[in-house]
Amino acid sequence: MSESSSTEKKNAYVVQDLEKENLDTGYSIDNVSRVETAAPDSQSDTHKSRWQNFKDSFKPVELEELDPNLTEAEKIAVATARSPLQRDLTPFAIQMISLGGAIGTGLFVGSGNSLRTGGPAGILIGYGISGTFIYTMIVAAGELAVTFPISGGIVTYPTRMVEESFGFALAFNYMFQWLVVLPLELVAASITVNYWGTPDRYRDGFVALFYLVVVCINLFGVKGYGMAECVFSMIKVTTVVGFIILGIILTCGGGPVKGYIGGKYFHALPLVGDTEGERFKGVMSVFVSAAFAFAGSELVGLAAAETKDPRRALPKAAKQTFWRITLFYMLSLLMVGLLVPYTNPRLIGSSSADATASPFVLAIETHGIKGLPSLINVVILISVLSVGNSAVFGCSRSLCAMAEQGFIPHWFRYIDRSGRPLVGIITTCTFGLLCFLAASPKEGLVFDWLYAIAGLSSLFTWFSIMLCHIRFRRALSAQNRSTDELSYLAPTGVWGSYYGCFIIFLVLVAQFWIAVWPTGTKPNANDFFQQYLSLPVVLFMYIVHKLWRRDWTIFIRAKDIDIDTGRRETDLEALKAELAEERAILAAKPIWYRVYKFWC
Repeated sequence: MSESSSTEKKNAYVVQDLEKENLDTGYSIDNVSRVETAAPDSQSDTHKSRWQNFKDSFKPVELEELDPNLTEAEKIAVATARSPLQRDLTPFAIQMISLGGAIGTGLFVGSGNSLRTGGPAGILIGYGISGTFIYTMIVAAGELAVTFPISGGIVTYPTRMVEESFGFALAFNYMFQWLVVLPLELVAASITVNYWGTPDRYRDGFVALFYLVVVCINLFGVKGYGMAECVFSMIKVTTVVGFIILGIILTCGGGPVKGYIGGKYFHALPLVGDTEGERFKGVMSVFVSAAFAFAGSELVGLAAAETKDPRRALPKAAKQTFWRITLFYMLSLLMVGLLVPYTNPRLIGSSSADATASPFVLAIETHGIKGLPSLINVVILISVLSVGNSAVFGCSRSLCAMAEQGFIPHWFRYIDRSGRPLVGIITTCTFGLLCFLAASPKEGLVFDWLYAIAGLSSLFTWFSIMLCHIRFRRALSAQNRSTDELSYLAPTGVWGSYYGCFIIFLVLVAQFWIAVWPTGTKPNANDFFQQYLSLPVVLFMYIVHKLWRRDWTIFIRAKDIDIDTGRRETDLEALKAELAEERAILAAKPIWYRVYKFWC
C-alpha cells in the first residue's frame, strides 16, 4: 500500500466514523432522531422521556471496529482521532482552563517553601527562567494541538512522534501526576482550614465536602467543567491582581504599620546560603516548586479534542495564558519578596502545605491588616477545588487516551453519550479517596510525599511536548511538506523547543545534584526520593515497556511519522489558500499590530 493511499484510507475512515456519530451532542444519529420525533402527549410522557434520556446518556457511544488491515500505529492514530468526546469548550473557557490549572496552591502556598530555600532574588530567578521555557512549551503544544486536536493530545503525541515506549512512559507519568494531585490538593484543603483553628474531628467533613464538589462538577461533563473553571479562575486572578496592588501600597509604607519598606530584604538577604554553592543550590531548589506551580499550563493541548474551533481558540489561549501567568507570578512573587523575609520563623518551621505559612497570608498579617488573611485562605480553598477539578479532567482524559493506544485495558476508553470518559472519571475519583488520610496525624508527611511524586513530573511532560514539536517539524521536512499547511506556527519556532529541552535538561541535572547532596545534611535516601522520585518512575515504565514489547527502536524514522490522521481540515489545498489569504491581510496591517498578534 502506497503512502498516499494509506493516508487517504485513514482519513476516509475517520470521516466515515465522524459522520455516523453526532459528536456535538454525544448521541448517535438514531438516538437523536428518536428524541426529536418523540412528541409527548402528557406531562408524564415528558418526565419519562427526560428520565430515559438521562439514563441513556450513560450508555457508551458505539463505534465500528477498526480496519484490521491498518498497522498498529495507524490503529492508534485513528482511535484517538475519532474519539467521541464532546466539543463544548469555548475559547474563553480554554484560556481559563489553562490559567486556572496553573494558578493554585503552588503559587499561594508552595511559593513559601521557595522563598525559604531561595530567598527573594532566588525565587524570581527560578520562576523567571521557568517562565521562558513554559512559553516555548505552550506555543509548541498549541501548534501540535491545532494541527492534531485528538483525544489525549499531549499524552498521544509522544507515541506518534517519538516511539511507543517513550509514549508509554510519558503517558503514565502524566496520568500518575494528575492521579496524585487530586488527593494532594484535598489534603492541602484539610490543612488550610486549620488556619481558623478547625477541630480535628471536622477535617474529614471538609475533605468530604470538597471531594463531593469536584466529583459533581466532572459528572456534568466538559461544559460543566469549563464553566466551573471560568468562575474559579476569575476569583483567583482577581485575588492576585488585588494582592499586587496592595503589595505596592504596603511596600511604599501605606499600610497600618507605617514605614517605608522598599527593597531592604533584597539588599540584606537576596539569596539563601553562606557560600556560592549553597546559594546556587537554593536557587535550583526553586525549580521543583516552580514546576509544581506551573503544572496545568499544558492543559490547552489536552483540551483540544473537546474544543469547538481549536484552530482559532488554541493559539490565542496559548500565547495569552503565558503572559498572564508570567505577569501574575512574577509581580506577585516580587511583592512577596519585598514584604516577607525568608527568615520568617513561620516559613521555616511549617509544613509545605501549611496555609499559615503562605507568604501571601504572612505579607498581609505582618503589616497589620485584619480580615484579609482569612479572605486569602478562602481563595486558597477555591484554588484547591480548581486544581482538583483539573486533576480529574486531566487524569480521566489521559486514561482514556492510554486505553485507545493499547497501554491499559480497553474498558478505560469507555465514553458515554454525553461525551464523558466515565471509567476514567470513576477511577480518578476512587484514587482521590486517599484524601481521607488527612485525618491521620501524619497528614503533613503525606502531603510532602505526594508533592514529591508530582513535583518533577511536569518537567518530563513539558520536555516530551517540545521534543514532539521538534520531531513533527523534522517529519514535515523529511516528507517534503511545508509549514504553509499549518494554521498556527509557534512564534519561537523549532529553536524555541530546542531551547526549552536544553534548559529542562540542565534543571534535571542540577536537581539530581541537590537530591544526592542536599544542603545542610548528609546524602540520604529520604531526601533523594523526595526530590527526584519522578525520574525512577519514568525510567522504570520505559524499561518495562521495552522488555514487554521487545521493540528496541529509539526513534520512529521522520519519513514514517504520521502527520495526517486526526486533522479536522482534510482538504490541505483549501486550507493553504485560506491561510495565505489570512497572512496577506495580516501583512497589510501596521507593524505594531503585527508584533502584537505575533506575541499575543
